Amino acid sequence: MWKHPRAAWKERRIEDMDGWRYGPERLRRDMGAAIFARVAGPDGHAVAGRIHDTPGPRWFAPDRPIRVVHADASMFVGGLSALLLQTLHPLAMAAVDAHSEYRHNPWGRLQRTSTFLATTTYGTAADAQRAVDRVRGVHARVHGTAPDGRRYDATDPHLLEWVHLAEVRCFLAAYRRYGGEPLTRDQQDGYVADAARVARALGIPEPPLDHAELERRFASYRGELAATPAAREAARYLVLNPPLPLAARPAYLALSLAALDLLPWWARTALGLPLPMPFRASAPVAGHLLVRGIRWVTRPPEPLPSGRPSDEAPDT
Repeated sequence: MWKHPRAAWKERRIEDMDGWRYGPERLRRDMGAAIFARVAGPDGHAVAGRIHDTPGPRWFAPDRPIRVVHADASMFVGGLSALLLQTLHPLAMAAVDAHSEYRHNPWGRLQRTSTFLATTTYGTAADAQRAVDRVRGVHARVHGTAPDGRRYDATDPHLLEWVHLAEVRCFLAAYRRYGGEPLTRDQQDGYVADAARVARALGIPEPPLDHAELERRFASYRGELAATPAAREAARYLVLNPPLPLAARPAYLALSLAALDLLPWWARTALGLPLPMPFRASAPVAGHLLVRGIRWVTRPPEPLPSGRPSDEAPDT
């Protein structure tokens, strides 16, 4: 069909402007979708819809600090840091080494963990309790003997508390350094108290209720911690040999540097992953760039404009 040159020019102009203007937006959405699929799994959208849209009372009100921290992109850094720190308890590591499938299905383990965090943080009280009950059912089957001859049991409140302390400490530390909005001291204490609600449901009788107590309780475990061969193997797998394509390795290197930088120096040394000064100095910069990038690609999509370019076509 013949078109007037002015109309044909305007159509080409619109296509060119659309490609230039919305290409980055499409790229952002594609990258965000890829990250979401890794973290949430193939049915992540359906799960997220059920968590957020099901009516009913919640464990945490919309203004609670736990909702702010767990929604932030800094959780990527805090999550890896927590995994590394948790390996340093020999009994907890023995349980993971013998019963976890982190080597064979690391993404499945990540997706189950992220779903648990999302359900207990944002889901209905009934769904949160069911999620806790499932985890406690798994823990009931995890027991055995560590390489040093000691018995371990995943229902042991002392071991559960170590896992809880490492998570809460790392999540909060990552948010304090990389989070979108600063937390007041009261909000930081509130986050620890919110996390205690989940901890008690999991079988920890008296979890810490504020930041100062969190640090005191964390320090009390220091004499029990040691890097076993299994811990060093797990740490090297998580930091140096992740199951990722080459294109994703630079971003993961930034994540690893930021996660290691959050650990106490003695934890990095024990795991055989010290940060020499050049890397130590660059870790916060890498962490900020990574978290801001994740925050950008995972934000809600922008609506397409209803208007079109108004540039005048040349006279014909």
